[in-house]
Amino acid sequence: MRAFIIHRLSYRYEAPVNLGDHRLCLKPRGQGFQTLLDHELIVLPEPHLQREVLTASGDEVQRLHFAGSTNQLCFEARSRVETRPAPSLELCFNDLEPPLPFPRGQLNVDLLGALEGWLPNGQHEPSAIDLTQEALMGSNQQMLAFLNHLLELIQERVMYTQRHVGPAWTAGRTLRERIGSCRDLAMLMVACCRVAGLPARFVSGYQLQQPAPEQYDLHAWAEVYLPGAGWRGFDPSAGHEVNERYVVLATSSKPELTAAVSGTFSGPPNTGNELSWTINIEEENSETASQSLVQAA
Repeated sequence: MRAFIIHRLSYRYEAPVNLGDHRLCLKPRGQGFQTLLDHELIVLPEPHLQREVLTASGDEVQRLHFAGSTNQLCFEARSRVETRPAPSLELCFNDLEPPLPFPRGQLNVDLLGALEGWLPNGQHEPSAIDLTQEALMGSNQQMLAFLNHLLELIQERVMYTQRHVGPAWTAGRTLRERIGSCRDLAMLMVACCRVAGLPARFVSGYQLQQPAPEQYDLHAWAEVYLPGAGWRGFDPSAGHEVNERYVVLATSSKPELTAAVSGTFSGPPNTGNELSWTINIEEENSETASQSLVQAA
């Protein structure tokens, strides 16, 4: 599947401000089951210095440095992406998936950071442990059955709602409130998978819906490292494995590091600012897109 995505964000300030350093996660992933065919970033005012950085999770982010003052800041990311289905998990495991909990000692040490709990000492929240144990018992400790049962339990226990402001909640708060946004549900699944010994991380990106909504928004889900199959996406908001209708922007063990835009500004005391955004996604027929590329060449 191919898609052309235009993501615009505009910040307006009540008075001229000096912009600090900014970090952008607006460039779609260009590896694995997703190919980045084209990407263009337009920034106003033009940054004094712009550079790309490869993050610990392997994503490309942009670092921007500004000079002078302004009363507005605008970003427009234009990306053309091609996705393809991942091999079925049943095919990857050939009915031989390892039982859970998965032993930490059998994992590549590079993955251990994706097993840490939310508490300061790295331990997991009791409510996440309880939900994980319930999913394990209901799946006979088999990996694929556990993931499916966990998705079912999250759908059963937590009502999905939109929440545009604020960081992702912890697993404990989401289970206590029994309601959560896509990022809250994603972190709940991340926490439970880590309890079961499966490395997991937070994902920010786009979900291409059918029919297309009047207004697209960013979406969040979880990626879980499954020994024998690698990193695979699961969407607890929808209750199923991620397919080719998902486009990854950024991944991290810490959801705040996947924010589309993060940065600072300084100006007169109590200077207010307003954010507006639009996301337009146009699906492209692969054959038509190929002809267009040939003609353009």
